[in-house]
Amino acid sequence: MRTIFDKLAIVRWLTDPLAIGFMQRALLATLLLAVAAGLLGAWIVLRRLAFFAHAAGTATFPGLVVAAPWGVAPPLAALGAGLGFAGLLSRMTRRGATSADAATGLLLTAALALGTILASDVYRSGGGVDRLLFGTLLGLSDGDIALAAAAALAALLATAALGRTWLLTGFDPASAPALGVRAARGDRALLALLALTVVAVLPAVGALLVSTLLVVPAATARLLTASIGGLLGGAVALAAAEGTGGLLLAYHLDLPPGPAIAVIGGGLFALVALGGGALRVAR
Repeated sequence: MRTIFDKLAIVRWLTDPLAIGFMQRALLATLLLAVAAGLLGAWIVLRRLAFFAHAAGTATFPGLVVAAPWGVAPPLAALGAGLGFAGLLSRMTRRGATSADAATGLLLTAALALGTILASDVYRSGGGVDRLLFGTLLGLSDGDIALAAAAALAALLATAALGRTWLLTGFDPASAPALGVRAARGDRALLALLALTVVAVLPAVGALLVSTLLVVPAATARLLTASIGGLLGGAVALAAAEGTGGLLLAYHLDLPPGPAIAVIGGGLFALVALGGGALRVAR
């Protein structure tokens, strides 16, 4: 009898929060973002753009700080800041004087510093900084959900149309032109889709935790499968599972959802990585 009650308690723990309106909206957004971030994250991990993706998200922080005082829509301000970051990075690395990693780290630090100065000394954002940095998954607007849906649809269409291009340019860029693959067009499309997905993810998990959905699930899936289909499907499934788990954990323990998702995703990645290492040592 006790086992039955225990099972019922677990079921209620999982389902009761999802009967609440704002939790249903948060779950819908999480699943839409899982599609967008999971698919795009798989290509980002394959192309070794994880650090760039994290930096692109963080670089939007100054734009988000000035959006309200300047009367600009936050997605447009974030997109403008992200495009500015990409332009500066391209300029700094164009002649090869600065490595891409060094330039990315420098601009990432500068964006955080500028955003902090603007938020604390210029516009006095106060507690709003937490929302900008870590998101507000439980308070998303209809526009945020529509943007997440648009990003999911764009990721699906782009993967279907450009998956072969991204695969070839990721593994064998030198042979891509001989096979009729226009690598430059594919790269531009990937970066444009990255910008759209970053902007869609920002309201949910904030500027600092974009990688929580955009990189971590795909990196974990990469450790579990060697096939492209497995990577794409695994990244989406893990992003959905980690997002839903973080949402439930945040509700029951009164935690911010973004960091809760980050803890679950990071913990799962560590377990898979350590487990795989232990298996290789045992063999």
